[in-house]
Amino acid sequence: MSSTTLVALIIIGLVTGVVTGLTGSSGVMIVVPLVNMLLGIPIHESIGISLIVNVIAPIAISYTYFKNGNIDVRVGVWIALGSIFGAQIGAFFADQIPETGLGGSFGIFIILMGILICIKGFRGKKLESTKPVLEFKTEKRKNMAIFMLGFAIGIISGVFGAGGGGMILLILVFVLNFPIRVAIGTSSLLMAITSFSGALGYFIHGNIRLVPGLVMGSGAALSGVVSARFANRVNEDILSIAVGVVFFMLGTLMILIA
Repeated sequence: MSSTTLVALIIIGLVTGVVTGLTGSSGVMIVVPLVNMLLGIPIHESIGISLIVNVIAPIAISYTYFKNGNIDVRVGVWIALGSIFGAQIGAFFADQIPETGLGGSFGIFIILMGILICIKGFRGKKLESTKPVLEFKTEKRKNMAIFMLGFAIGIISGVFGAGGGGMILLILVFVLNFPIRVAIGTSSLLMAITSFSGALGYFIHGNIRLVPGLVMGSGAALSGVVSARFANRVNEDILSIAVGVVFFMLGTLMILIA
C-alpha cells in the first residue's frame, strides 16, 4: 500500500466517522463511491470495506451514546436478531447484481429521509406527543414485528453495504417515535451488529479487503467519537435539522456520482 493510498484511506475514514457519529447511519455513501472511484477498488470489494468500517466505528460511537443514556437495548435486540439473518440473504443477492446496479441507487431514499428528519426538527415539540405508527396489543406481537423490520433492514444492508443505519434510524424515529438522540445511539449499535453479519457474508464470497477496512475504520472511530459527543450535547431539534441536511447532501452526492 502506497503512502498516498494510506493517507486517502485515513481521510475518507475521518469524514465517514463524522457522518456516522452525528447521524447514526452508515458511511457507505462516502466510502463506496470514493474507494471505488479514487482508489479503483471494484464495487463489491468497496462495499465489503464499507461493512468493515461500519463494524469498527459504530462500536466506539455507540459507547459514547450509551454513556449518555441514549440507547434502547430492548428494542435493539429484536432488530439486531432480524438484521443478522437478513444481511446474509442480502450479501448473497449483492453478488448476483451487476456493479452498475449498486453505484448510486440509494441516493433518492437518503434525500427523502433527510427531508423528513429536517421537517421533524423544524416542527420541534409539536411531534413529541405523536403516537408510534405501530401499536400492538401484546409484547410478543410487537417483538415479532420489530424482528421482521430488522430482517428487512438486514437484506438492505447486505445488498448495499449500508449497515442498515439509515433504515434503522428511519424506523426508530418515524415508526417507533424514538427521540432523535436515542434513535441515533441505538442505530449505531445495531449497525455494528448488522454490518458484522454482512461483512461475514462478503468474506464468504471473497469480497473483503481487510487492511483498507481496518485503516479507514480506525480513522472513522476517532472522528466518530468526537461528533457523537457533540450530538449528545446539542439541542435535539437542531440535531434533527443537522442530521436531515447531512442526509440530503449525501443523497445528492450519491446521485451525482452514480
